[in-house]
Amino acid sequence: MRNFATKTGLILIGIIAGILVSLNFSAIADKQTDHTLQSLPIEELRAFSQVFGRIKSDYVEPVEDKKLITEAINGMLVGLDPHSAFLDAEEYKELQIGTQGEFGGLGIQVTMEDGLVKVISPIEDTPAFFAGVKAGDLIIKIDDTAVKGMTLNDAIKKMRGKPNSEVELTIAREGETEPLTFNLVRAIIKIESVKSKLIEPGYAYIRITQFQERTGKNLAEAINKLYSESKVPMKGLILDLRNDPGGLLNSAVAVSAAFLPRNALVVYTDGRTEDAKMKLLASPEFYLRRSGKDFLATLPENIKTLPMITLVNGGSASASEIVAGALQDHKRSIVMGSQTFGKGSVQTILPLSNSTAIKLTTARYYTPNGQSIQAKGITPDILDDEAGDNPRLLREADLNRHLSNGLGTAANEKATAKKNDTSSKKIKNAKNKDKDKNEPTEFGSSDDALLTKAVAHLKLMVRSPQQKTSKL
Repeated sequence: MRNFATKTGLILIGIIAGILVSLNFSAIADKQTDHTLQSLPIEELRAFSQVFGRIKSDYVEPVEDKKLITEAINGMLVGLDPHSAFLDAEEYKELQIGTQGEFGGLGIQVTMEDGLVKVISPIEDTPAFFAGVKAGDLIIKIDDTAVKGMTLNDAIKKMRGKPNSEVELTIAREGETEPLTFNLVRAIIKIESVKSKLIEPGYAYIRITQFQERTGKNLAEAINKLYSESKVPMKGLILDLRNDPGGLLNSAVAVSAAFLPRNALVVYTDGRTEDAKMKLLASPEFYLRRSGKDFLATLPENIKTLPMITLVNGGSASASEIVAGALQDHKRSIVMGSQTFGKGSVQTILPLSNSTAIKLTTARYYTPNGQSIQAKGITPDILDDEAGDNPRLLREADLNRHLSNGLGTAANEKATAKKNDTSSKKIKNAKNKDKDKNEPTEFGSSDDALLTKAVAHLKLMVRSPQQKTSKL
């Protein structure tokens, strides 16, 4: 038995060393350039091999080597932060499809907390959204299977399935004495990235629900269409990024570039490697993924000076925070709403083979003025508690093992992120409680209280271009 474990250990140490060297993991070598066995934690690898040997010899049922090693890799990544992960063949494919705006599922963003799946946010216009699944819900059962003990990836796989098939979610919700049951029909989720309309003559409304491959081009088409439909010269624009979970970085740069001067700094990143240090400018080479015609070249000339307000809330994350931060720092737009989510870390997809990859956090995002978005978010110029937040909404600083802001302690960062959050658990009167149980208010509708305020403030800006940002 001991010989088996020893031999297994030597083989595994060799395998792991080879993987680390091939991936050029500087973290293991602690910034050393000599990635040799001498720089690897041999004692820890020996302990790993002993555990591997014990499982192979003593576990109640036989376990395949591939499963053990895959789970070990997954454990390494999951233990880092909420966004690093191992992607098997199916997940890698889903990731690639998702950035193109169409994928299968229920339409919820989830994380793992205390062994249960916790809803970060339902995605707009999806089965989960229409059924009434809310941020902060704990999924305790999927069909007849308890979630406790599952990995997050296993739970996600179980919620996925063929379109038009049914799945039952049992949910524990704060304030409810009994679990809630939701019978959802899986669907091919087609997300309309850009929605637009004229609120009234001369005033345009554009909502971005997610940053996808064609978002920049769709935005340009929407702007040109709004200008052509308006019977009077365009006076102002509202850009709505509420509940936008983010998406592709180059699309965030494209959206920012539509409103900023050419070559203005949109965002920069900083990490341990040179590849992780980038400056992204409002220029075609930073948002066109392929060589081709610049879709922003046809925009009306005054789009870069048109008075505008950007709406955000606690569901605005990642790419949407990049856009809001860039427009705010360049004083191009007033940002209005509540403190954003605070997801300011860069995930790099590193393929391991033709079918698998790892998603690894490699850098932090910084706004043009040098503010770290991570675990803090964007603080609006005008704070308003009608930004459309759910009172149970999670933020990056609430997630277990979240990456620090890089500028202070995690506790201080969490306090800072919450300081200006006017929507945190303020829904206490009966009217708001009833509203919370109904279907969510549609952003951009006549019932959208924050939009109504934004339009009024935008008109003041148009009448008085030097209008100062202030609490309405």
